[in-house]
Amino acid sequence: MRAAQAEIAVQNDARRRLLERVSDARRRSDALFAIVRADSMYERPIPERHRIIFYVGHLEAFDWNLLHENVLGLKSFHPEFDRLFAFGIDPVGGGLPSDQPSDWPDLDAVRDYVTRLRTALGERLEDGRLESLSQPGDVLPLDTSRDTPLSTSLDTLLNVAIEHRLMHVETLAYMLHQLAIDRKIPQEEPLDLVTLPVTHRMTKIPAGTTTLGLSRGALAFGWDNEYEAHTVDVAAFEMDTYEVTNRQYLAFMAAGGYETSAFWSADDWNWKTARAISHPVFWTKTGDGWNYRTMFEEIPFEEVPLAWDWPVYVSHAEATAYARWAGKSLPTEAQWQRAACGTPDGTERKYPWGNQGPEPLFGNFDFSHWNPTAVNAFPAGQSAFGVHDLLGNGWEWTSSVFSPFPGFEPFPFYRGYSADFFDGKHFVMKGGSARTARCMLRPTFRNWFQGHYQYVYAGFRCVKN
Repeated sequence: MRAAQAEIAVQNDARRRLLERVSDARRRSDALFAIVRADSMYERPIPERHRIIFYVGHLEAFDWNLLHENVLGLKSFHPEFDRLFAFGIDPVGGGLPSDQPSDWPDLDAVRDYVTRLRTALGERLEDGRLESLSQPGDVLPLDTSRDTPLSTSLDTLLNVAIEHRLMHVETLAYMLHQLAIDRKIPQEEPLDLVTLPVTHRMTKIPAGTTTLGLSRGALAFGWDNEYEAHTVDVAAFEMDTYEVTNRQYLAFMAAGGYETSAFWSADDWNWKTARAISHPVFWTKTGDGWNYRTMFEEIPFEEVPLAWDWPVYVSHAEATAYARWAGKSLPTEAQWQRAACGTPDGTERKYPWGNQGPEPLFGNFDFSHWNPTAVNAFPAGQSAFGVHDLLGNGWEWTSSVFSPFPGFEPFPFYRGYSADFFDGKHFVMKGGSARTARCMLRPTFRNWFQGHYQYVYAGFRCVKN
């Protein structure tokens, strides 16, 4: 009896922590929407994305559609909004959206919808009687068999809701980065860390094995594309000790990188030419110099020279062209993982710096900054092989096409989350940015975008095989 009571207490404590994380994630998204001026909520900062107003409703509609009826036994009170705000846009192919601001509901109506959803879900999740939903023969959407406990199913769905929202908090941040500066309410930014000049070099990574993926027996949450854990043999290679910086990328541009077709695949060259792309989307040309577009102001590089040592944010196509110009290549997912988590003695770490959880000492992540920091600003975060800044400060492109691991099974309640993007057009990104939440810094997390998307907080480093 005491053992059973202790187990229930543990489960209740875990559920309480999950609900606290739900609330914290909501605070994050609310704070982000709060930087947009009220008259700008119907803007579309990135042509390939929805208008801002969509995301106000989407974050709540996702949670509601995931949980309300089949799991929590709640009936919809606004089916039209449930459908309208259900799905986002994958920015690849199919043309640009053409909707107008007038096509969307009034902001007050959307906010009222949000409030009603939160209230209904909150009351049901916190009423302490969820066990009444589990009747003999019931199968929750998560279940692949009839013996999955309700607590396991609901806790997994809550993790999905939390991380989905936090992913959008990051997506919205880079989207709002492109919103006109006078349409945002400035926020405080921590002072940039003063560092020594970056001495670029390469680090030798010896041959060894690396583990990709998450074991299905692990207690930690993971998305469907993170399974199943498997080991990969990795031959010896060299990797850039630091990400490629704005300063290095300027040298590529000065050498005619955007005008030399040999550095680009035919598809990438056609994309670049059709869009007249000639520089990173975070840069703007001003006379003979360049400005960098931060979240809340545009700064001349000459006035903030340390920004030259920030990682450059570019598309996969641009990163690949730079690597070819430099006589190198982008790392594979396995090479990146080996450099980040491997050690000279053959063991593997949970994080580049060791097994201690992410802390501000180790990198620019978990909403610590609005903008990048110098690539050598966090020496305590280096890996066992001496590679710096692998977590935070910008996702890192790999050469690996996003594809399923052996044993992949889609989430039954969200079958298209990963599978819809196993199309050969998306590439794996690893690491994280300044706006990546702590929970998604786990070594198995995989991000992905298509190769012609410039807007994400993504940089890269190169390897030599």
